[in-house]
Amino acid sequence: MVTNYVERHRELSDGLRRMHQAMPQVMAAFAKMHGAAVADGALPAKTKELIALAISITSHCDGCISFHVHDALHAGATPAEIEETIGVAVLMGGGSAAVYGADALEALGQFSEERG
Repeated sequence: MVTNYVERHRELSDGLRRMHQAMPQVMAAFAKMHGAAVADGALPAKTKELIALAISITSHCDGCISFHVHDALHAGATPAEIEETIGVAVLMGGGSAAVYGADALEALGQFSEERG
C-alpha cells in the first residue's frame, strides 16, 4: 500500500496541534527550536530542510519524510535537489535507507502533483 504523504502531512499537523493543546509549554519550546534551527543563516533554510530530509530517511521516520519533503519544496528546493538528497541519504544509510528513499521519492511526486 502506498502512503498518501499529502494526507499524512495533514494528519500529523492535526496531531501536533492537539499535542500543543495538551502540552503547550513543551510544544512551544519545540516550535521555537524548530524555527531557529531551520531559519536562514550561514546555511539557507532550503539546505537545512534537505539535511533534515536526509536524516529523516536514514532514521526511518515516515512522518518526518512527509514533513521535510513538504517543507523543502516550500523553502524552494527543486525536485532535482530533493532527488540528490535522497541519493546521499541512501549512500549514508544503505539498504534500509533505499526503502525510505523510495518513500521520499513517492512523497515528492505527491506533493509536486498537489502543487500543480
